[in-house]
Amino acid sequence: MKALDVAKYFLFLARNREAGDTISNLKIQKMLYYAQGYSLALFNKPLFDDRIEAWKHGPVVKKIYEQFKQYGSNSISFNELDDFDTDCIASNKDIHELLIFIFNKYGSIGAWKLRDKTHMEDPWKNSFIESLANEITQDAIADFFKKENKKEALRLKALQKNDEEINSLWR
Repeated sequence: MKALDVAKYFLFLARNREAGDTISNLKIQKMLYYAQGYSLALFNKPLFDDRIEAWKHGPVVKKIYEQFKQYGSNSISFNELDDFDTDCIASNKDIHELLIFIFNKYGSIGAWKLRDKTHMEDPWKNSFIESLANEITQDAIADFFKKENKKEALRLKALQKNDEEINSLWR
């Protein structure tokens, strides 16, 4: 999967939940970082292969930054979804549920608050050097998220399993 598919899916969720124009490039970058982290913690594999770099304002997928930089600090236009097909996400239940979880958890948090949060976390802190676009390695992200968030991620997975069992009783 490509990071652009994930970014556009977050835009899709924002539009469909009538969240308004709430997702800036800064915010989508942080949501991509958290989605990657949870994927590494839960599934032991990356959600996308695109490199995440340590920039001044936190983790960034450069290709996504370039795609949406025209919006500056404003919201990304929902017109970006004109050619987007959700099948690449919807066809994978685990990824679909993970992205909804990330959107629900981080989608209502402001971009600058997410930026500040990433600045307190080891993957960015240990990778950032002013004027360099150092990679935040998948190993660094995985180690951090497995320590910090795996309990929450596993609880999510257990709740999803319980939901499936309950739903199967009603069929």
